[in-house]
Amino acid sequence: MTGGVAPGGLVTLPGVYRPQADTRLLAEALSHEELGPATEVMEIGTGTGDLALRAAHAGARVTAVDVSWPAVATARLNALRRRLPLRVLHGDFATRTRGRRFDLVLANPPYVPSPQPRLPSRGAARAWDAGTDGRAIIDRICTSAPALLRPGGTLLMVHSGMCGATATLDRLRSAGMTAQVTERAWVPWGPVLRSRRAWLVGQGLADVGGEWEELVIIRAQHL
Repeated sequence: MTGGVAPGGLVTLPGVYRPQADTRLLAEALSHEELGPATEVMEIGTGTGDLALRAAHAGARVTAVDVSWPAVATARLNALRRRLPLRVLHGDFATRTRGRRFDLVLANPPYVPSPQPRLPSRGAARAWDAGTDGRAIIDRICTSAPALLRPGGTLLMVHSGMCGATATLDRLRSAGMTAQVTERAWVPWGPVLRSRRAWLVGQGLADVGGEWEELVIIRAQHL
């Protein structure tokens, strides 16, 4: 899942999440949004910068944030290679963009349920491990979204059905936003989920014989 050259020619430094099915699903959702020079976009957890660069290619002014230095370096390198303007910041998304508001926020956060309740502080697992219910970062995004968005601004977020799309919709609506699931896709399990099969089954997050994961796109708007 990390290192090498990703589809589309994106460079991926070791330890950086390569674009996968969730990235492609979010890219499809992004393609339906109206972007232009007046549109300010922020991506949470940019990884290779794939989605941020798509928005920049469409003409938007884009800020990308990631807690991983290798991801920041990768996104900056890919922006240079594609000759696209992209501001890439290292650190926590809410802290690094405090006081700014955006027209569109993109998020492909860590969402894989983990036997370890604490989030990893280093390594590739930071891109997917998200606590025992997979919602450690999702819930922060839901809480922070109204402060990140201008009135009428949009949040596009992808995550696994294991995390509970209904819980995400409820949190966003409680924060004063409209929210709905706009797209769903079923994808085969990757190596991380397969390695946790027994634990996931024991938690009631997966069926004994199941090896397909539901991905959902949540689209929310700030009223």
